[in-house]
Amino acid sequence: MSEMMMWDALRRAHDEEMSRDPLVFCMGEDVGVMGGTYKATQGLYDKYGPDRVIDTPISENGYTGLGIGASFIGARPIIEIMSVNFAWLAMDQMFNSAAKVRYMSGGQLTAPCVIRSPGGVAHQLAGQHSARMEKVFMGIAGMRVVTPSNPRQAYGLLKSAVRCDDPVFINEHELMYNLKGEVSDDEFFTPLEGSEVARQGRDVTLFGYNISVHWALEAAEVLSREDGIEAEVVDLYALSPLDREGIRESVSRTHKAVVVEEAEPACGVGSEVAAVINEECFFELDGPPRRVSARNVPMPYSRTLEKAVVPGARDVVTAVRQLFGKG
Repeated sequence: MSEMMMWDALRRAHDEEMSRDPLVFCMGEDVGVMGGTYKATQGLYDKYGPDRVIDTPISENGYTGLGIGASFIGARPIIEIMSVNFAWLAMDQMFNSAAKVRYMSGGQLTAPCVIRSPGGVAHQLAGQHSARMEKVFMGIAGMRVVTPSNPRQAYGLLKSAVRCDDPVFINEHELMYNLKGEVSDDEFFTPLEGSEVARQGRDVTLFGYNISVHWALEAAEVLSREDGIEAEVVDLYALSPLDREGIRESVSRTHKAVVVEEAEPACGVGSEVAAVINEECFFELDGPPRRVSARNVPMPYSRTLEKAVVPGARDVVTAVRQLFGKG
């Protein structure tokens, strides 16, 4: 095992896959000479050259379409969109081309492309640079959506995504690129379907993904120490397809559930998980599932207001205590 930051785990996965298969290439704004805004492609330009590490113009619709088109004829592009906020500009290419081509061609064409993009609320980046769009992508049939919560997952998911014949959207959180964690020195792959139990517990399940997993883990320690409540934390690293079986199994053990997300609540991941729980675990529940999410407003620039909008571990603790009649 080696300890590395998430950006380095992503860089290692890029390097291994590009070394293995000459049809793998990466493209995006500043991925080449600069080595990526978050260093995920650092050093690859010098190793593989400008034909396989392609610096693109600021044209998300253009270069995303170019990469998807290349995937139709057998290439395996890793397309980096510098900020998920800018993915709105490439929606037509992703949703009407990549996600639908297998069905519309009767299986004659596939789009084995990876689209990586950082999102989430960083520090004072305001409304147009704080998007949390995972819920948008998970609603599109034909596209897989994964979101790592640690360097190990980041490495394994990117490796699996490159070898998948479906388009895969990898949602990375901007605040987690410098997160350290252990990654095996041996090659491994993380399945593009499933979830992980990040902490075992018996009294309530906390469901989270990417950064909200860490809020849930922090809250679980507070609840154990101060309230004697042992929370299980389930990391929903694969959002589409969602691990319905894993959700059922955990709720059947704990009989209570809180879903934690950084995004606004409407039509979100929390809504979908709560629906699964109500549809498939209703008679296992000792109380209604609760959701912890952001306030439904554009993200303010003010640091004080930003903190008021974005939830955290304190909000998870409060939600659990209310579920147990202690709040």
